[in-house]
Amino acid sequence: MDNFSIDQLQQFSGVKPHTIRIWEQRYNASHPTHSDGNIRYYDNTQLKRLLNIVSLRDNRHKVSTLCTVSDETLHHLIDLKINNKAQQNSSTAYFVSQLILATTTFNEANFEKIFTECLLQLGIRNTYIEVVYPMLHRIGIMWNIGTFSPAHEHFCSKLIKQKIYTAIDALPPLSKNADRWMLFLPEKEFLEIGLLFANYLLRLSGKKVIYLGSNTPLTTLVSAVATIEPTHLFFFFVHYNSPEDAKKYLHQLTTNFKHVKLHLSGNEKLILQLDLGDKVNWIRSVEDLEKQLSL
Repeated sequence: MDNFSIDQLQQFSGVKPHTIRIWEQRYNASHPTHSDGNIRYYDNTQLKRLLNIVSLRDNRHKVSTLCTVSDETLHHLIDLKINNKAQQNSSTAYFVSQLILATTTFNEANFEKIFTECLLQLGIRNTYIEVVYPMLHRIGIMWNIGTFSPAHEHFCSKLIKQKIYTAIDALPPLSKNADRWMLFLPEKEFLEIGLLFANYLLRLSGKKVIYLGSNTPLTTLVSAVATIEPTHLFFFFVHYNSPEDAKKYLHQLTTNFKHVKLHLSGNEKLILQLDLGDKVNWIRSVEDLEKQLSL
C-alpha cells in the first residue's frame, strides 16, 4: 500500500493529525497530495520520514530542525542513535517507531539491531511493557484496516518470539515442588506473544510451566489437565470474539476444571462484557500477574 490518510499516519506514528498539519505548515515537513475533496494522502516515503522524525525527537533534536533536514540526514542521525551504546533512557517512542519502520520494509537486520539495543537499555520486562505491547497494538490497528499485511505481522511476531524464547532458555532450572501452570490459547487464537511473555514471567518466579501454545482444542486441554494435574490454567482472549461464544467457552472451562484456578488475560473490551464471578481471575496487566505470583 502506498497511499495513506492522515488518520492512518496517526495510527502508525502516534502523532495527532493536528500536529502533523502544524509540522507541514510551519516546517514543510511533508508534502501530501490532495483528493478532489481536499483530503490529504501520503506515500511510503512520507510515512517513513514521519516515523524517523518521531524516532529522533528528544532534547537534542528539535522537531523544528528535524522537519527541515533531508531524508539522508535523518537516516544518518538514526544510524548514530542506533550505534550510540552509551545513550541511556532513550524515549521508547524511538524504539517503537523504528521497529515499525523495520517491519514495513521487512528489514530483519535492522529489526534485530534495534531490538537488541532496546533489551540492553530496558531489559526484557520493560521492553515488553513499553515497546512490544504498544508496537503490536499499533500494528494490529494497521492490520485491521489493511495497511499492514499478514506477512508483516508474521515477520514481526517471529522475531519477537525468538527473543522471548532465548530469555526463557536462559532461566535457571525449576524447583521440583513448584506450582504447575498450564498456558494455552483457545481454538482459533494464534497471537501468542502475550502468552509467551507470561511463560517467561512465570518461569522467572520459579513456577513450573506446561506450555500448550496457540489454537488448543478443548479436548486436547481436557486430556492434558487429566494427565498433568496443573494447579493453574492461564489463557488469553486476544481477538474480539462474540461475547456469547466467550461466555460459553468460560462455562465449559469452569465445568471441566472445577479444582483448577483459572486465569484470563487479553482483550479488555471483550472481557468487560463477561461475568467472571469468583471462578476466573482476570489478569489485566503485567503488574497484575507479578502481584499474583508474589502471593
